[in-house]
Amino acid sequence: MALAPVGRYAAGAGWAHFCAAPTLWGIVLWGAPDGAACRELVASLRLELGPPAEPHVSVIDARRVERPEPEAFTELERYVRAETVALGRQVRRLALLRPAGLPGAVIAGAYEVKGRPYPVEIFSEPREAGRWLARETHVPPAGAELARLGELCDAVHADASGTAPWLRALRGWLDARLGEPLDVGAAARALALRERTLQRRLGEHGTSLTQELGRARVRAAERLLATSEAPLADVARAVGCGSLPHFSTLFRRHTGLAPSAWRARHKR
Repeated sequence: MALAPVGRYAAGAGWAHFCAAPTLWGIVLWGAPDGAACRELVASLRLELGPPAEPHVSVIDARRVERPEPEAFTELERYVRAETVALGRQVRRLALLRPAGLPGAVIAGAYEVKGRPYPVEIFSEPREAGRWLARETHVPPAGAELARLGELCDAVHADASGTAPWLRALRGWLDARLGEPLDVGAAARALALRERTLQRRLGEHGTSLTQELGRARVRAAERLLATSEAPLADVARAVGCGSLPHFSTLFRRHTGLAPSAWRARHKR
């Protein structure tokens, strides 16, 4: 984004900062953006603090955040404290779209803090967030953009992350079927693709069905490890791994930690 930010976005590892209209700015977060990523994000956020930016409403779409990182919160909180006056002048309302489960509870807790320089409300559904932002009377409403807020954030994420719609659909399909026997044929039928087409597309994106299935199992395991005291063997079975050694090897490959070590860190 430069001097004419409307219709543009800046992006980094796990974040995109966009301007949909003069009176609507937003952030889309995904994965596990860390402190370094949020320092880059903060540099982009400063574009909202003065001309040509106008007073506006904002949205933070954190629905795709998988692991909230403490360093990221620290960087964003430091920015809010340092720019309280400018933020109070430029940002009239901020809607936060939270993820489900434990990540959502962590992120919502971080934003349910007194002393924000603007009103903050937390939502799980984009349409409700758009309606609340549209009630801000001190700035001309960006009606068309707010009416399709979810689609707008989805489009920014898809473009900024390089994740094709079919790949997002595959990942959602895998997430819902970890306990079932899965193969390329079943996945291709679910996506209305030929097997060869699916395999070719996966190869073009540097991945495979086996890798995507492994990632889906690890995502589900992280949720169980963080939100329950279930034994590791039970977690392994729940995410579709045939044995505890197989599960431990898979989990360490994707996270760099053994399941027990990951649980201890995130329980703290």
